[in-house]
Amino acid sequence: MSQSTTRKTGKGDKSEEAAFLEAYRPGDFARPSVTVDLVIFTIQEGALSALFVTRGEHPFKGALALPGGFLRVGKDRHEQGEDLIDAARRELAEETGLGDSRIFLTQLGAFGKPGRDPRTRVVSVAYVALVRPELAQKTVGGGDVTHAQFLDVDKVHKLAFDHAEILSSARAFVRRELMTSPIAFELTAETFTIQELRGTYEVILGEVLDPGNFRKRFLRMLEEGIITETREMRRTPSKPARLYRFAKRNRG
Repeated sequence: MSQSTTRKTGKGDKSEEAAFLEAYRPGDFARPSVTVDLVIFTIQEGALSALFVTRGEHPFKGALALPGGFLRVGKDRHEQGEDLIDAARRELAEETGLGDSRIFLTQLGAFGKPGRDPRTRVVSVAYVALVRPELAQKTVGGGDVTHAQFLDVDKVHKLAFDHAEILSSARAFVRRELMTSPIAFELTAETFTIQELRGTYEVILGEVLDPGNFRKRFLRMLEEGIITETREMRRTPSKPARLYRFAKRNRG
């Protein structure tokens, strides 16, 4: 095939595609709605807590739910709306009042079982956010919900939609990440003692850790430069304890 013939075929393909797109009717196909839901974890009063909202409208009016909302979609193929991560960041800002640059945010996965939403077929893309305790105190809720609050996840047993499943998956994800990455950065105060960091691990894992074994792990992180020593000390009931900080915080 000659070069001129190749160019002609390419132009023909483009014109055919343009005609196809012009005639394409999205309404001819099933179009499930898409939402983003957020599992926003922090640690409060020695417990792993998540941000829950009370739904202000049907369905599940008055029930606890994870914060989230519908993906904003454009009117046509030229204006298709927002990216998933942008929707997650928007919802995070609306529900906490905190900028995402200060908060770990990562995608958890998609949840799309038929019947999960009684209104219509809805697929949710869930995200996990981790908020340090001192930042959690500054959250300011908003949106079409009421009474946004951090609650101990072990004391919340009934949620709207399939949010209990999403919450369980998010908790399992954080526990897995804790064993293979420095994700504890995001749920720990800026400075901490060895005992305080062990407490963070215990809250996330839901189990008591051997102090000696944890100290060995702590020293390895110190040697690897994951944790750095500060010049500060903190008073404790027994004796002053050295304060440490993470060398670098992960942002997902």
